[in-house]
Amino acid sequence: MRAAFFAAATVAAMASAAPASAADLVFMLDNQSSEAVTEFYVSSVAEETWGEDILGQDVLPAGEASRITITGAGEDECEFDMRYVYEGGSVVEEREIDLCETGSYTVTD
Repeated sequence: MRAAFFAAATVAAMASAAPASAADLVFMLDNQSSEAVTEFYVSSVAEETWGEDILGQDVLPAGEASRITITGAGEDECEFDMRYVYEGGSVVEEREIDLCETGSYTVTD
């Protein structure tokens, strides 16, 4: 189910300019690390598997930010687990991040 739920998640810069609906969760992903992020996954804390890579073939370079939309997250769902992979291959997983409260997430070294 995680894969189906988050397969709809898109990087807004690559999607149409249509506004997000009330059931979408939009946040800024800010890469303040020293490496590019080549893969980025988000999942509900209730799920046990990762969905598709939200970045797809794109990369989030060091020092840049991108707007991320999680389609169909629902108005009550705010806490998510995240997994990102750096260009060098290292993997970082963060748990129970409240994206409704922060409106953004910063990747750091």
